[in-house]
Amino acid sequence: QDMEEVLKGDLSGNFGKAVLALLDLPCEYEARELRKAMKGAGTDEALLIEILCTQNNKEIVNIKEAYKRLFDRDLESDVKSDTSGSLRKILVTVLEATRDETQQVNAELAEQDATDLYKAGEGRWGTDELAFNVVLAKRSYSQLRATFQAYEKMCGKEIEESIKSETSGDLEKAYLTLVSCAKDCPGYFASLLYKSMKGAGTDEETLIRILVTRAESDLPAIKEKFQQMYKKSLAEAIRSDTSGDFRKLLLALLN
Repeated sequence: QDMEEVLKGDLSGNFGKAVLALLDLPCEYEARELRKAMKGAGTDEALLIEILCTQNNKEIVNIKEAYKRLFDRDLESDVKSDTSGSLRKILVTVLEATRDETQQVNAELAEQDATDLYKAGEGRWGTDELAFNVVLAKRSYSQLRATFQAYEKMCGKEIEESIKSETSGDLEKAYLTLVSCAKDCPGYFASLLYKSMKGAGTDEETLIRILVTRAESDLPAIKEKFQQMYKKSLAEAIRSDTSGDFRKLLLALLN
């Protein structure tokens, strides 16, 4: 903590934010981001979705523990009181951290889930979210990929298309994030990084968050995916979009 105080006095702007982020474990940093997303008036739902819908079970458990440790509050209770309706339901389901993490794929279950998703969405008036919540938050990523393929065969369209036509707003965002991560998590983060640097201005908070929290896990895969998707390296993109010590620090993180 003392180190943090000293640094806080000395560091300002984005460089300071990035250094402070690096002093935390990823789960602590994410716990702080979640707290920030819910504190005060209004809730940053997009941030809740980005953090909670992209983690594996262990990471969610670690974030919940860090949240309790840092703020002496229960993350699930805070999420419940700061969100409502369908978004609350899916986030609470995700927070249970009970996703199957085995690699086996059950083809029959994939067919069954695809049918349930069709009946819950395209096949009826209104969307029955329970089926979506259970499938998207509980099934393993490899199982989900099989389900999405079965769904596409059955409906002649990708699951994302159905989600876009059947849901809207934050719920749509949460479902699409869960689908993206099941299909290709590094690709999901590569596109977030790209968006954070596209056009005028840079979303430094997103840059910091992704580079700091993924540095120990899938950053190499994210870099590779970025190169594939945008035909330039992530380092080049960061170099042309940032400056000074902040740029140096981010580039050091990439290596």
